[in-house]
Amino acid sequence: MIRTNQHRPMPNYLCCTIIVLAACVLLPCVGFAGDRTAPGMTGNIPDPNITERVMNIPLHAGGSVRAIFSSPERPLATIIMFPGGTGDIGLGQDGRIRHGDNFVVRTRGAWNRQGFAVLIPDTVGRLNLRGQRSSTHYAHLVEDIIAFVHRQDSGPVFLLGTSQGAIAAVNGAAHAASGDIAGVVLTESVSVMGGSGETVFSAHPEKVQAPVLVVANRDDRCNVAPPQNAKRIGAAMTGSREVTMLMVAGSITRSEKNCGSLTPHGYFGIEAEVITRISAWLEATIRAASLK
Repeated sequence: MIRTNQHRPMPNYLCCTIIVLAACVLLPCVGFAGDRTAPGMTGNIPDPNITERVMNIPLHAGGSVRAIFSSPERPLATIIMFPGGTGDIGLGQDGRIRHGDNFVVRTRGAWNRQGFAVLIPDTVGRLNLRGQRSSTHYAHLVEDIIAFVHRQDSGPVFLLGTSQGAIAAVNGAAHAASGDIAGVVLTESVSVMGGSGETVFSAHPEKVQAPVLVVANRDDRCNVAPPQNAKRIGAAMTGSREVTMLMVAGSITRSEKNCGSLTPHGYFGIEAEVITRISAWLEATIRAASLK
C-alpha cells in the first residue's frame, strides 16, 4: 500500500545564531563532536541530556568502521544514517568531523531532541563509496552495523539514507533478516544513473520487507534525484507491507551545485519541518509494531 502525505511548505528560516556557534567552538570536546560546518547550521547545539561518542564497530570481513553515536537518555529507537556524496565525513577518533554539511550529519542533534539515537558510520579507510553502496560487500557491512546497534539495547533500529546514501539504506534493508530493522527512510534518493554508476534501483528495492518512507522535495533540482521519481521508488518496494510518500517544498540555496548539501536537495532551511514529519512517521511505525 502506497500512501501520499503532502503539505504546504513552511517559511524559510535561519536556525542558528553566531552566539550559539561561538559557544560550540568554545565548548570542550567531551561528549560532543566538533563539526566543521558552514555558518547557519542547525541541530548540534550542546545539550546536557544528549551524549555523543565515537564507536569503532568490528566487521566480519576484518577491521572496523568508525561511527559517531549520539543519543538522549532513553531513546525511542536508533536511526542508522547514511550520508550522501562519497560517504566520507572525516570523523576523527577525537570526535571531530571534517565534513559536517551533509543533512544527516548536521542535524543529528535535532533528531536526538525528537527522542531518537543516531549512529552515522564513516567510510573505512576514507574509501570513496560511490559505486559501492549497492554491492553485496557493503550490504554485509550494514548488517554488521545493525547487529552492533542491537547490542547497544537502544530500541528498534531504522535505516535512513540521503541522496547517494539512500542506496546504502535500500541495500541494507534488502539484505536485513526479518525483524532486524523497524523501517527505512529514503530522502532525496538517487534514482537516475550518474557518475556513481548506481541508483536505489540497483540495490534490489523489491527485497525490502520493512515499512518504507520516501521523502522528496518538490524544489530539489539535483539531476540524479528528481522529486517526480519518488512514486517510482515507492512502487519498486513490492516486498514491503507499507510504503508512504512524503512530499515537502522549499529551502535555501547556498551550495554552488544543485546536488550540494546546502540546497533543497539537503533541506537547507527547512530541516525542522522535515525532521518533525519524519519523526512522526517513525513514532507511528513504532506504535503500529507494538500492537502486533
